[in-house]
Amino acid sequence: MGKEADMHDRIANASLRTRIMSPEAAAALIESGVTIGMSGFTGAGYPKAVPLALAARIEAEHAAGRPFRVRIWTGASTGPELDGALAKADGIEFRLPYNSDPIAREKINRGQMDYFDMHLSQVAPMAWQGFLGPLDVAVVEVTGIRADGSLIPSSSVGNNKTWLDRAGKIILEVNRWQNAALDGMHDIYYGTALPPNRVPIPLIHAGDRIGEPYLRCDPGRIVAIVETDSPDRNLPFDAPDDNARAIAGHLIEFLRHEVAVGRLPAALLPIQSGVGNIANAVLGGLVNGPFSGMSAYTEVIQDGMLDLLDGGQLAFASATAFSLSPEAAARINADMPRYRDRMILRPQEISNHPEVIRRLGCIAMNAMIEADIYGNVNSTHIMGSRIQNGIGGSGDFARNAYISIFMAPSTAKGGKISTIVPQASHVDHITQDVQVIVTEQGLADLRGLSPKQRARLIIDRCVHPDYRDAMADYYARALKGAYGMQSPSLLAEALSWHQRFVERGTMREG
Repeated sequence: MGKEADMHDRIANASLRTRIMSPEAAAALIESGVTIGMSGFTGAGYPKAVPLALAARIEAEHAAGRPFRVRIWTGASTGPELDGALAKADGIEFRLPYNSDPIAREKINRGQMDYFDMHLSQVAPMAWQGFLGPLDVAVVEVTGIRADGSLIPSSSVGNNKTWLDRAGKIILEVNRWQNAALDGMHDIYYGTALPPNRVPIPLIHAGDRIGEPYLRCDPGRIVAIVETDSPDRNLPFDAPDDNARAIAGHLIEFLRHEVAVGRLPAALLPIQSGVGNIANAVLGGLVNGPFSGMSAYTEVIQDGMLDLLDGGQLAFASATAFSLSPEAAARINADMPRYRDRMILRPQEISNHPEVIRRLGCIAMNAMIEADIYGNVNSTHIMGSRIQNGIGGSGDFARNAYISIFMAPSTAKGGKISTIVPQASHVDHITQDVQVIVTEQGLADLRGLSPKQRARLIIDRCVHPDYRDAMADYYARALKGAYGMQSPSLLAEALSWHQRFVERGTMREG
C-alpha cells in the first residue's frame, strides 16, 4: 500500500495515469529500425525496465527469423539493463555518443555495431540541426510527474531535454527508487537556439541557476508510462593505491604552487574531474589539501566530490549526473534535502558547453590511456584501433579549460606496458590542448614549451624508470634522424614501440 500511495504521488497528473502499462506493452510500441533517445549518463538515471523488455522481444523476433535492430542515442554510458541487454540480443544497429558496456564494446570492435564517438557537448546541437536524422522514440527515466504534466528529472539529466523535445513518441519510466527529494535539484535551461539566433548562456558562476527545476513534456506524445523500483548501476570505486595517491600528491603540490605564484585564487577555479578510480582518488586527496571554498563545474558528482562537500572544502557542485558507489548513493539518499541545496544537475549541453567552460576557467582533470613525449593524448583506443570507451566530455573541457590536466599511472598491465610512448597510437587531444601530464613518477607542466622541451620534460618527469632509458635512447636517435626537426620522430619505430618490447622479451603481451 505504501508503494502504491507513493507511486500515486509520483504520477500526480490523473489523465496520464491511464497510460500506465507493463514494460512489455511499452516495448511493443517500439518498431524495428527506429532511433531511440534513452536517458542515462555514467550509469545514473537510465531506463531499466523497457530496455530489458525490448531486448527480450528482439531475441524472440530473431529466433523467429525476423531481423530487429534499433539505433540508440543516450547522454553517455548507461547500465547492463540497457546497453548490455540490447547488445547481447544483437539489437543495436548504431550507438552514440559514449559506451562503456563490455558486450557493446566487443560488438563495436568486431564491426557488428556502428558507433559514433563524439564530444558530449555536441550531441544535443547536432540532434537539433538534423545531422543525426530523426528521433522516433524517447525512453526517459524520471523521478515523478507533476500535476501540470512537467517531469521531475532523475539522477541524471544528460540529453533528456532534447530527447523529450524531438521525439515523435515518448515512453516514461517513473522510478520510485529515485529519491523524491531530488525535486528542486535540477536546472533545465531552455534558452539554447540554433544559429543565427544563438545567444550567450547567462551562467557566470558554477552555482548560478538559469533555468527551470523541471522538464517540459508534451503530454500528447506520451504513449506509455512504466512504473519501476530499480537502483542505478552504482559500482564501487577501488581504494586508492600508491600510484593514485602519488598522482594526487603531485597535482595538489602543482595547484598549491599555482596559488602561491598568483596564477590561481586561493579557492582555485571551478574543478572538473573525469570519471574513474584515479579521478576519484585525486578528489579524495583534495579533502586533506590546503584549499577551501572550492566549486565544481563538471559532468558527474562522484564519491570524492561528496567527501569534499561533507568536509566543507567544496562549497558547491554543478554537474549533469551522479556517478556514486553504493555506499555513497545510500549516503546522499539519506540526506538528499541538505545536498540538494549545494548541487545542481543540468543538461549536458550546458554542463559541457565550451563557452561556459572557458568563461568559468575550469581546471580540467581527466584520465588517459596513453600520452606521447610531445603531449598528444589518447583517451579512447587500445593499440590505435580498438576502442575502449569514448572521448566523452574530456575534449569539451580540455580545449576550453584554464588548465588542462591529463593523468594516468606510468605503466599498465602490471608494468608490462608504458603509458608514455614515443608516438600515441591514436590522438584524441592534440598537444595544443594538453597543458599538464601527471603520472605517479611526477608532473610535467608543458605550458609554453616547444615540442623538444616537452619531450625532455615528459621523459624526465613522467616515464617509469623501467622505460626511461629506452625512451631517452629513442629520442636521442630521433634527434639525429631524418625526422629530427620540429617534432623529432622515428615513425616506424614509434608506432611499433609496444611490439618492440614484446620481441625483446622485456614484457609479455597482456
